Amino acid sequence: MRPDDPFDDAVTARAVIAADGTLTQWSEGARLLLGHRPEEVVGRHAAELLADSAGPLPLPEDRWSGTLVLRHRDGGTVSVWVLAHHRQPSGDGPGEWLAVTPLEATDYDLPDDPLVRKAVFQSPCATMVFDQALRLRGVNDAMALLLGLPADHLRGLRPTDIGGRPQHSELERQLRHVLRTGRPHDMQTHMKARAESHAHAWLARLAPLTDRSGRVRGVCVTAHDFTEQFRARERLQLVNEASSRIGTTLDVTRTAQELADVCVPALADFVSVELLEPEEGGDETPGRLSPPVSLRRVAQQALAHDTPTDSAPVGELVVYPENSPQADSLAAGHSIVASVPSGDLDSWLSEDETQARRIEKSGVHTILSVPLQARGATLGVAAFARSSQPEAFTHDDVLLAEEVTARAAVCIDNARRYSRERETTLTLQRSLLPRSLPRTAALEAATRYLPAARSGVGGDWFDVIPLSGMRVAMVVGDVVGHGIQASATMGRLRTAVRTLADIDLAPDELLTHLDDLVLHLSEEAAGDSGPGEVGATCLYAVYDPVSRRCTLSRAGHPPPVVIPPHGSALHLELPSGPPLGLGGLPFESAEFELADDSVLAFYTDGLVTSRERDAGQGEALLLEALSGASGPLDETCDRVLNSVLVPGGATDDVALLLARLRGLPSSQVATWDIPADPALVAPIRKQVLDQLAAWELTDASFTAELVVSELVTNAIRYGAPPIRLRLIHDATTLICEVSDTSHTAPHLRRAKTWDEGGRGLLLVAQLTQRWGTRHTTEGKTIWAELVLADME
Repeated sequence: MRPDDPFDDAVTARAVIAADGTLTQWSEGARLLLGHRPEEVVGRHAAELLADSAGPLPLPEDRWSGTLVLRHRDGGTVSVWVLAHHRQPSGDGPGEWLAVTPLEATDYDLPDDPLVRKAVFQSPCATMVFDQALRLRGVNDAMALLLGLPADHLRGLRPTDIGGRPQHSELERQLRHVLRTGRPHDMQTHMKARAESHAHAWLARLAPLTDRSGRVRGVCVTAHDFTEQFRARERLQLVNEASSRIGTTLDVTRTAQELADVCVPALADFVSVELLEPEEGGDETPGRLSPPVSLRRVAQQALAHDTPTDSAPVGELVVYPENSPQADSLAAGHSIVASVPSGDLDSWLSEDETQARRIEKSGVHTILSVPLQARGATLGVAAFARSSQPEAFTHDDVLLAEEVTARAAVCIDNARRYSRERETTLTLQRSLLPRSLPRTAALEAATRYLPAARSGVGGDWFDVIPLSGMRVAMVVGDVVGHGIQASATMGRLRTAVRTLADIDLAPDELLTHLDDLVLHLSEEAAGDSGPGEVGATCLYAVYDPVSRRCTLSRAGHPPPVVIPPHGSALHLELPSGPPLGLGGLPFESAEFELADDSVLAFYTDGLVTSRERDAGQGEALLLEALSGASGPLDETCDRVLNSVLVPGGATDDVALLLARLRGLPSSQVATWDIPADPALVAPIRKQVLDQLAAWELTDASFTAELVVSELVTNAIRYGAPPIRLRLIHDATTLICEVSDTSHTAPHLRRAKTWDEGGRGLLLVAQLTQRWGTRHTTEGKTIWAELVLADME
């Protein structure tokens, strides 16, 4: 017996007969019924088993049932009921089979059987009756039509004999339960009538049949077709599933893929989602388009590997000509169902033989194309194809596809708008951040900025600002919130920090002025609607390479990490100032002496905090990643991000600034104490020239001599002793500084024709790259920078 034969019960006798009438297989049930072992009958002609061997064995072209008398091995006879079925030979498989069951005269007296007459013939529903041995006693016409066999062909069969499908095995189990308990039972099943192309959903009522004494004699099975209700429930379930599964992220590609995943296999065997290329400038696409149309495939899902209707991979641009379902649905602005092949598709397929062959190979017979439309704009098209599902798309299927697609279109449009806004914000953010870091002799720096993976671009920033005297400022900050507003606020604060740093304010004073600015921004943002929400944190540090000391102050920001040249990373203990925007609270500074090649790490809290872990765990991972940061700083930045950030990206934007400090050798600094005597300016100029000669900077001698003369003379005339002159140089810059204890700052003014003074600082400004004044606790320092390349 072949494995796929429906008669798989060992009690039923089965035999397989070749086209010439020879027995090729003999089941265990046949041996029990007739006593013949397989080796005794296989190979013999089946007609030899008949009691009257001269009679022919009924093997019609299709199906036959009736009663026969067969010869038993012991010489007796057995009356049986036979169901014979003819199969077209396929390869080397068998041609026909017989199903034989013992026939007892009392079992099939159907017209006079009250059990059958009461249960079957009086029921308008599809009904069948099984006896205590689970043999089918009778069916009405409705059930016979459902099972696809004449009523007289079904008598005596078991549930598994009817079709052998799993639902019939379940039916037999439930029948036994009803016979055992005597209680009715309801079950749902799917059965397909022989004349139908699709299965129906049936609600079966299994009721016990009893005689006058109350003994259970059989089971009546009454089936009610509730296919429409079942399909309506399936459609509602798919809509609910689409609501929860589509649009989980603000990513266009993933949202489109979620649409395809939801609809396979519930609605189609293959789904592709293709979007129109966005117009330049971000203009929305009109509601209808004329073919041919170019679409970018962004997602697809298939029930099997050979199901897709074409070979276009995800990401490829696909051009659909006129008469294709996709182009026609976009042109019409509504859904289109097209059969394959059809007159409408012939011209389309004829233009692409590869695609036509793939459609034929995959067995696609129907394509449903639904335009993706949201807020009056057309985004693209979703194509649904069926191959293994034999049913074509119905009107209800089209409505369901349109409902799911409409939900997905809104989510895709939201994702596209979010992506556009995020890209705009990111562009603004990057334009406000430094594009490159200045090269200074005091330090080497490397930075990283990462926008948040979920909440979008925020207001994190970093900066490296050259100051006078070879000093350099490092700053990192974080504006509260995300989006364009946060990025714009970040840009204003960064500009303010650079402006305040240019006048050489101490770190704590700079943060005080920055706090006032945030308060003003909050008032502007609030207007008449109540308190504003502008806030920020900031860390500001100034490193002096001559003294190798670093002064730092913070406003609600995480403290920096220092990595000594041959040590482990640790946090610098700084006074914890309040966040910017609170107002009225003081900021404090701390000063540290740091060795050459020490690395300072500044970062925002998005690096160490997340929803998956607390800040303490992130800080520990950061210290571990920074320990031993002796290699290139860019590699250290990458290692920190890979080690500290949680998988899937940061929940907040991240700014990271690493700076390797380099002190200036004492040989590049020269200092003189100047007596408050104008007559001694000439010897000072001579000492300066000698020092420049020792440094091999004679090309800058003339300019440096004039600048030193003017600055020293100005300090002697208007300042207060003690007066000190300092020269500092590196490979590109020479700096002249004159310090005194007076807090009065000079002002550049244009001298009139007959004025005797006022030309010194103007001359210094013309001869140097830049100049300025910085105030200290002891007084002030006037400085000027000369670019050595300009002296050559």
